[in-house]
Amino acid sequence: MVNFNEYVSPLVERFATKEMIQLWSPQRKFSTWRRCWLALAEAEKELGLDITDEQIAELRAHLDDIDFAKAREYEEKTRHDVMAHILAYGDVAPKAKPVIHLGATSCFVTDNTDLILMRDGLILIRDKIVAVLSKLKNFALKYKDLATLGYTHFQPAQLVTVGKRACLWAQDLVLDFHQIEHILSNITCRGVKGATGTQASFFALFNGDHSKVKKLEELVAKKLGFNSAIPISGQTYTRKIDTQILQALAGIGESVHKFATDIRLLQHLKEVEEPFEKTQVGSSAMPYKRNPMRAERACSLARFVMYLPVYASSTASVQWMERTLDDSAIRRIIIPEGFLATDAILNLYLNIMENPVVYPQVITKHVREELPFMATEVLLMAGVKKGGDRQKLHEIIRRHAQEAGDQIKREGKGNDLLKRLADDPEFPLNSEEIEECLDEKNFVGRAPEQVEEFVQDVLNPILEKYKSA
Repeated sequence: MVNFNEYVSPLVERFATKEMIQLWSPQRKFSTWRRCWLALAEAEKELGLDITDEQIAELRAHLDDIDFAKAREYEEKTRHDVMAHILAYGDVAPKAKPVIHLGATSCFVTDNTDLILMRDGLILIRDKIVAVLSKLKNFALKYKDLATLGYTHFQPAQLVTVGKRACLWAQDLVLDFHQIEHILSNITCRGVKGATGTQASFFALFNGDHSKVKKLEELVAKKLGFNSAIPISGQTYTRKIDTQILQALAGIGESVHKFATDIRLLQHLKEVEEPFEKTQVGSSAMPYKRNPMRAERACSLARFVMYLPVYASSTASVQWMERTLDDSAIRRIIIPEGFLATDAILNLYLNIMENPVVYPQVITKHVREELPFMATEVLLMAGVKKGGDRQKLHEIIRRHAQEAGDQIKREGKGNDLLKRLADDPEFPLNSEEIEECLDEKNFVGRAPEQVEEFVQDVLNPILEKYKSA
């Protein structure tokens, strides 16, 4: 039952998907703590410490049956969350209780768990990026030839195609994808480092045997799903890792914000719209409205994601000596919420690209309104080929272009530049010849070919590698 007297994060209640919410749930967090304790006990046993098969079996049998009420009682008494869960774990695994957390400090479970969850969260994010890229690929290929006004400074510029513009959106996400791939290829666990990173407690457990302490860390890292542990740490792994990961999420925020802003502008132009359901209400006051609410929501949440590295870098910069605890509270907020918000904005991206509405006739209308100005150089060259004087023709075109532009702005009339030129006896081209110069395909450059090449060379290798996503 929902308790309407308690605050619930909108990211959980409205935006993030079940998989990401579960990843950052208390159940996943504390069961991962128990998996860390199991991995440590198994490795210590394998290296000769007096830990029995029965104790290991008991630990493994109770990885997920967490008594949260009991753990809360213990935390109220001890004022220490890790100690509370050690005691709760020991209650259900009494024979193994003496060896739980043997040689470890709290950050053994907290830091290793954070890295495990961030790694798994990055995998979910990476796969969702791949899903978005798949939608963008289909959209780009479908509209690779549809000429549209390019905009610089949000002023009409040379023509592009709708598909080419989608490749701009996709390329941003490709850069994010590679950043996440790099992090996943290099991420390590914290390992077993002890209270100040010297491994002194484990060195004592293994009677000063350096090789066994090194082997212990190798075994634990492998059991936790990592190739290695961070080489050097204080009590915690360096918080710069958090910054790097949140910077990757912030990069996704930038990409989504740019895409969603473009959609909002295009919807204003009535060229492209996000999906709008039959019963959807755009405005409580204006029934005709079709507001870009998904894109606006994406921009709003992306703004939150984009600023996360500021908190992370501020935290990393003040970790005194081997550690200080002022990192704990803020990390409990920015790391889970950062992943939930990134998941949410990619969900919105997917939702928009699932069924975007394109209006080719409006797009073509806008092109035809501006194309006469863009075609002036082509018309000039065609006039010269017909025997005209280049300098005289330039002046004729310039004069008519200025008058047509002034008429558009001052009187709100259409662009009649082409008619003006056709009716001018000094201009050597008739209306049919002028029209021949206005084939839109002559003004988009290599845009269609660029789409095909980008899909083939950049998108397809990613999509092929991660088909299941």
